[in-house]
Amino acid sequence: MNFIEEKIIKKLSNEKIVLRFPPENNSPGLHLGHAKSMCLNFGLAEKYDGDCNLRFDDTNPLTEKNEYIKSIIEDVEWLGFTPSKVTYTSDYFSDIHKCALILIKKGLAYVEDGTSEEMAKLKGTTTLPGTNSKSRSRSIEENVYMFKKMKEGGYDENTVVLRAKIDMASPNMIMRDPVLYRVVKTPHHKTGEEWCIYPMYDMAHPLCDYFEGITDSLCTLEFEVHRPLYNWILNNSDLTGNLPEETEFSRLNIKDNIMSKRKINALVDSGKVDGWDDPRLLTLKGLRKKGFTPGSIRDFCERVGVSKRESEIDIELLEECLRIELNETANRVMGVFDPVKVTISNWPGDTEYVSIENKPGEDENTREVPFNGNIWIERDDFNLNPNRKYNRLVINGEVRLKGAYVIKCIDYKTDIDNNIIEIICEYDPDTKSGECDRKVKGTIHWVSAEHKITRPVYEYGTPFENGEFIEDSLTIKPAIFEPHILNLKTGENVQMMRKGYYTMSNTHLIKIVGLRSSFKI
Repeated sequence: MNFIEEKIIKKLSNEKIVLRFPPENNSPGLHLGHAKSMCLNFGLAEKYDGDCNLRFDDTNPLTEKNEYIKSIIEDVEWLGFTPSKVTYTSDYFSDIHKCALILIKKGLAYVEDGTSEEMAKLKGTTTLPGTNSKSRSRSIEENVYMFKKMKEGGYDENTVVLRAKIDMASPNMIMRDPVLYRVVKTPHHKTGEEWCIYPMYDMAHPLCDYFEGITDSLCTLEFEVHRPLYNWILNNSDLTGNLPEETEFSRLNIKDNIMSKRKINALVDSGKVDGWDDPRLLTLKGLRKKGFTPGSIRDFCERVGVSKRESEIDIELLEECLRIELNETANRVMGVFDPVKVTISNWPGDTEYVSIENKPGEDENTREVPFNGNIWIERDDFNLNPNRKYNRLVINGEVRLKGAYVIKCIDYKTDIDNNIIEIICEYDPDTKSGECDRKVKGTIHWVSAEHKITRPVYEYGTPFENGEFIEDSLTIKPAIFEPHILNLKTGENVQMMRKGYYTMSNTHLIKIVGLRSSFKI
C-alpha cells in the first residue's frame, strides 16, 4: 500500500473517491509514464468502487487534434481501463471564464499588455524578488472591459494576457502573478471559433477538478510547486462544497529511454523512427507492436510502486514482467536463426509428421510438424571441440530432435574456408518421441529443409544513449521456421524454443525479450 492509497482510505467513510486521468490530445498516443498514472488512478477507482474520468486537457488549439482523441482512448482501453466518463476541459470553458471574471472583480486578476520579454524581466530570479508590472495597477473596471475585449477578439495574439494578482516577491516563482488566460485565434477542434481566449493549465486544472467533483487530483512531482496556485484558484473563485485536493507522486523515469512527448514527436518528425508505434519507443503503441501485453505493463507499474522519491527504473524490470506472463501463456514454436544443414543418411525418404506440444506439460495441446531426412539446426548446436558441459550434437554423439528421433553424428562436411556446411547423421527409428523414453543428454530444435518458412526477424537494441537516439539500434536477420508460423496471427506472441519471445507482424517477426535474464524482481 502506498501513501496515496493510505490517504484515500481515510476518506472512504465520508465520500466516494472520484479521480481523473487528464492527458492532452496533442500527440497520437500515450507512453509508459502515462501508464503508471493510469494504473494509479483507474486502479484505485476500481479497488475502492470509485470513479475515474478520462479528461482531455484541450486548452491549446495550436497542437490538438480530434484524431488524437480516438487514438488515446484506444490506448486507455487496450491497457484494460474503462473511464467512468470521457470529458474535455473545453466542456467547462464558460464556467472557467466566469471564475476568471470573479477573480478580476475581486481585484485578484488583471490584464497585462506588456511583452513576454518584459514580463520575464520583471519576474525576478530565485534569489531576487520580482517587480510589479505597470498593468498591475489597473482598475477593476478597466480589467473587466479589457478582458471582455479579449474574449470578443479585440486583441491580437501575444499582445495581452490575463494574470493573477498574487505576490511578485513570493519565494515560489509560480506564484509571481502567473498567466491565467491568453489569446489564441486558431479554431478549436471541439468549440470551433466560439472562443479566442483559452485558460492556462494552472487555471483550468483545479477548476475542472472541482466541476467534475474530483476528490483527489493525483499529479507527478513537477506539479508540487504548482499546488499553492492550484489551491489559490480554488479558494478565490467563490466555490462551494468540497474542494479537490492535489497530491503528487514521482514520475516514471526509465534508464536509457525517453518519455517526453516533445522529444518523441521530434524523432517522428525527423524520420528517425517510423511513428508513435515504432517498437523502439516506450509509447503504448510501440510497446504493443513490439509484443508487450497490457498485463505485463500493469504488473510493471504495480512493482514500480508510488513514492515521493524520484528514481530511474531499469527497462529489464518491464521485460521480466513480460517473461513471467509469456512463460505461462505463449505457445512454443521452432525457428532456426543461424542454420546448418543436417542430412539423415538412413532416412527412408518419406515425410512424416511428428506431434509437438504447444506448451510444456500440455500433452493434449499439440501441433503436427513435418519431418524427414533433410533438416536445419542451429550452428551452435554442433561442436567439434566441446567442453564437458556441452550436451548437444558432437562427432559420434547423440542428441534428441525435439518431438522426433534420436540422431547420431557420423560425419560432417566443410567448405574451402573450413566452415561446416553439412552434418551427416543417422537416426534410430525406435526412438520416436512419445513412443520411446530412451534418454540422451541433449534435446535440440530443428526445421524441415523442405517445409521451412523464411521470415526476417527484427531485433531492437538499446535505442538511446545519454539521451541521444541511436539510429542503428535495429538489426534485421533472416531466419527459418516451421510451417506452423503461417497459422499465427499478427500481434500473437510466441516463445521460439530455446531462443526467446517473439511477436508476429505482417511480414516479419519482432524479438521482444530473450528467455532468461539475471534481473531479479
